[in-house]
Amino acid sequence: MAIALENVGIAVADLDAAVAFFTDLGLTVIGRDTVHGAWADTAVGLDGNHARIAMLQTPDETGRLELMEQIHPPAIEAAPVRPHQIGMHRVAFSVDDLDEALEIAARHGCRPLRGVATYQDLFRLTYLRGPSDILVMLAQRLS
Repeated sequence: MAIALENVGIAVADLDAAVAFFTDLGLTVIGRDTVHGAWADTAVGLDGNHARIAMLQTPDETGRLELMEQIHPPAIEAAPVRPHQIGMHRVAFSVDDLDEALEIAARHGCRPLRGVATYQDLFRLTYLRGPSDILVMLAQRLS
């Protein structure tokens, strides 16, 4: 059986703010829609499911991120995931220039949790809180 990762889906409180953040980092919106109806109820497992969605793609077209803003049923607020918590952990992106990516993130009010680290002289990387407290890892490969 062949298998491929289609996308990573993340529920957000403000779809437009999340789209702005990720497009400023370099992703491209490849589609937006409002989804509802019996098929959406069945696929997601929620009666009356109704959401605004945006599908974004990395510039190399190998990664996709689906962002969802729930209209019905209302979104449930939860404590932000922590780096050592079991469950959906984070979304990670490789960037050519970590300092530039951090400047872009800062324009959206997003800063590293602690700072920038170097891993075995291979990567400079950091975790930050993106829109809706999404944990985002940004990593720059060192040559």
